[in-house]
Amino acid sequence: MLQLKIPAIERYDEIKNEFLSSKEYTIQLEHSLVSLSKWESKWCKAFLTKEEKTIEETIDYIRCMTITQNVDPQAYVNITNDNIRTVSRYIEMPMTATWFYNEQTKVNRDIITSEIIYYWMISLTIPFDCQKWHLNRLLTLIKVCKEKNDKPKKMSNNEVMSRNKTLNDSRRKKLNSKG
Repeated sequence: MLQLKIPAIERYDEIKNEFLSSKEYTIQLEHSLVSLSKWESKWCKAFLTKEEKTIEETIDYIRCMTITQNVDPQAYVNITNDNIRTVSRYIEMPMTATWFYNEQTKVNRDIITSEIIYYWMISLTIPFDCQKWHLNRLLTLIKVCKEKNDKPKKMSNNEVMSRNKTLNDSRRKKLNSKG
């Protein structure tokens, strides 16, 4: 969870010809499957793409991430570039100690939407309580479940021969034999 402080801002309203000031806001955010679903249902496009988001889309995602109740809509008007950078860093955090050894750099060309992630959760019997986790943590859990459920990879002939040679050499040495 991220706590975001949105600073008080003073600005001039040219229509009313007066200065307006707002208070500082503190909101709690969570980058989760729930927030992703809310944003995608509004914008009708995938969030998890390399495509740049507009300021309006970015601020709306922050709104979708908000778990604080009854936030004044003025808070989102006052969001600064520093706030956006803080949220972006939070979104990119892995939020897990799990890492994958010898991870292949296979480029996934599929567009991942919230429905795809929900499908993965259902097919891997991951409880829906996890939809409120940080999204990167949930995606790591999905990857771990997939790897644990996959059948072990078959060894190539060269790998089998190499393993057998190593075993035979160690047995010969242990039994002091030549063959």
